[in-house]
Amino acid sequence: MALTYDQISAITQKKYIPKLVDNIFDSDPLFQRAKKKGWYEKLDGGTSVIYPLAYAQTTASGWYAGADTLSTTDNDQMTGAEYAWKQIYANISISRIDELKNSGDSQIVNFVKQKTMMAEKTLIDKFGDALYNAGTDAKAVGGLRLIVSASNTVGGIAQGTYSWWQSTVDSTTATLSMAKLQTMDTALTINNEGPTVYLGTRANYNRYYALLQPQQRFQDSETAKGGFSSLMFNGKPFIAGSKVPANYVFALNESYLHIGAHKDEDMRFEPFQKPVNQNVKTAKVYWTGIFGSDNNRMHGVFSAVTA
Repeated sequence: MALTYDQISAITQKKYIPKLVDNIFDSDPLFQRAKKKGWYEKLDGGTSVIYPLAYAQTTASGWYAGADTLSTTDNDQMTGAEYAWKQIYANISISRIDELKNSGDSQIVNFVKQKTMMAEKTLIDKFGDALYNAGTDAKAVGGLRLIVSASNTVGGIAQGTYSWWQSTVDSTTATLSMAKLQTMDTALTINNEGPTVYLGTRANYNRYYALLQPQQRFQDSETAKGGFSSLMFNGKPFIAGSKVPANYVFALNESYLHIGAHKDEDMRFEPFQKPVNQNVKTAKVYWTGIFGSDNNRMHGVFSAVTA
């Protein structure tokens, strides 16, 4: 007896959606780290997502003696970075003719599996692109090329107007060197906090590899377990990412990065349905969330490394 679409929905959701989710979050080293390091967050609503920012010290402060008059003047010290919800979906469609051609339980299930795998590959590709985009698609989350900048508007705040919201950007270094990496690392180290990961193209990962002496080629074991190649720089993993834009090396402090998924739309599977005007059954997978930073000065980037 052939499976009904209710049964197919149950099998698809039970067997394939968890696998789809795992494959998406294991597809990129940064996405994988977000899950493992705890900066992939479940959120529960709101018209947007706002992260509080402290950007100024208290001006009414200082040394005094005896009966000096003490200032009580207040000053603005806090604001918020606001990120709008973004939505993505992938469709799974099975036409009636394909259903008829694939009769029998195992064929139907395998066909659903293949269609689900194609949806998975599509989401992997689109999520990977989004993590590193420059914010040119208003419907997508803003990626690292938008966030790690000194001249963009991020979270509703113009980096060109507020220097405390700018990242360290090196757009002139063409040749990767230990000295340049050290300069970047030092610039981003504030109050004993610094970059937690370096992320480059495969070409720039290979260039970094060539800079190291054989006895210095230590790997980050956690990253290696996740299936990605990594080396170490100042005790922090230097990782190759297939979606990192050409010539880029990012220096990121993950304590200030956030991927927030709505808890009710985090790879939600919508069961198969039949449109009234087509002999097709369709299902969809949905995700709604944000990608943002709440301390851009802790991130840096080389954007022109070619040698």
